Amino acid sequence: MNDDRQLPPAGLAALEARVRQDLAWLDLPAKDWVPETALEGEPVLPVAIIGGGMSGLAACAALRFMGVPAEIFDQSPAGFEGPWATTARMETLRSPKQLTGPALGKPALTFRAWFESQFGLEAWEALDKIPRLQWMDYLRWYRQVLALPVHNGHKVLAVRPRGADGVVQLDLETPDGARKVLARHVVLATGRDGLGGAYVPEMARSLPRDRWAHSSDSTDYAQLAGKRIGVVGAGASAMDSAATALESGAASVDLLIRRSDIPRVNKGKGAGSPGLTHGHLHLPDDWKWKIRHYINVQQVPPPRGSTLRVSRHANARFNLGCAIERMEWTGDEIRVHTSKGVFHLDFVVFSTGFRIDWNARSEFVPFAAHVRNWGDRFRHPEGEDDQELSDSPDLGPAFELQPKIPGACPGLERIHAFSYPAALTHGTVSGDIPAISVGAERLAQGISSRLYAEDVQWHFEKLQAFSDPEVFGDEWTPAEPPGQTAALLDKADAP
Repeated sequence: MNDDRQLPPAGLAALEARVRQDLAWLDLPAKDWVPETALEGEPVLPVAIIGGGMSGLAACAALRFMGVPAEIFDQSPAGFEGPWATTARMETLRSPKQLTGPALGKPALTFRAWFESQFGLEAWEALDKIPRLQWMDYLRWYRQVLALPVHNGHKVLAVRPRGADGVVQLDLETPDGARKVLARHVVLATGRDGLGGAYVPEMARSLPRDRWAHSSDSTDYAQLAGKRIGVVGAGASAMDSAATALESGAASVDLLIRRSDIPRVNKGKGAGSPGLTHGHLHLPDDWKWKIRHYINVQQVPPPRGSTLRVSRHANARFNLGCAIERMEWTGDEIRVHTSKGVFHLDFVVFSTGFRIDWNARSEFVPFAAHVRNWGDRFRHPEGEDDQELSDSPDLGPAFELQPKIPGACPGLERIHAFSYPAALTHGTVSGDIPAISVGAERLAQGISSRLYAEDVQWHFEKLQAFSDPEVFGDEWTPAEPPGQTAALLDKADAP
């Protein structure tokens, strides 16, 4: 008789045992094969990764699976890397729950495996979207089960390519004081804003700094209770900021939306396929620009759930076709002059995205002037102006930075930009959940090949010195010469 009753969840301990078994069956991680090196009496890491969020964890795991030692440095406290448990305000992720994310092709490393092991299949089938904080819990587990080395509380003060000796120097501020780390390659897994920062229109400068925030700021929304709030924008972060303000007791929230309508279709989702994921890197430049520019112009709509989270409040207003002309501070309130009239507000949240600007990050100053962006070498088609794309770094096949003038900044190619701004060169494989494993493995393969090429003389000498025999000489008996063999046979046949 069939028993349709579901077995109880096996628990995380059982899943972790499965992870260990799977990796053992696959003989992973591979044995370390990169020679240990030192410089100035200091050990040199093969790879240092800046950023311990999803991208940094995936990159570290992919490198270590390939036998390349890599370590992560993150300024946040342990378990609070990335935006998920800090500045992100959505209730759930927008990505479909079944996406495998940073699992690197290992079923037991997926979010689904982590979820079902604790809550069961029935709960998985009932789950709509992944709760944001639950995703953070999964990433914490991912780090723990793979024993990834993350140095928390390590703030990067400077990234210094040193071409003469083949390393990149990181100047760090740590809980134990100043520290210098040398690495042969450095990966910038610094997130959506990690190659610049939040973009705020110039009109914000006319307001007192305590009267506005960017949606990515660590704002205490409880302080907005009873106040009139304006939110500039209509994307996901705008909806999440508006909803958080409303739920914190704001007197009202006005969404100031320049467009006459909110985007309805996520064009990027419609373009997703293994063909694009693996093929974008190899497209001609004009096609790369055309695809990314079209998606930018169409814009990504806010998630339906995030929008409903706002509209369920009677004191939320969607002001469409509301272009902002100027803002002024009267000493008592903010007056926002728009094409729809004047809004009287107490606080403004700018959900206006991010800008790529190497010079805006003090840690990048040692090399910022030398980075070649797309705008430095590609002339885009007329009518397809796009500042984000022009500012995007022009990367090599392993996400490596390239110089504006060859040879002007030796060692620049040892720095790899593994964050969202790599999308124009590589496609969306370095900042979003759907294809992060593809990007991490591409990065790991590229760095591994470069490390091997740099050490090829050492590897050849190791090859020559290798002397472990597989055959010992006792497996056979040498035959006699042909003539002698015939004579012995004749003698044996004689009467």
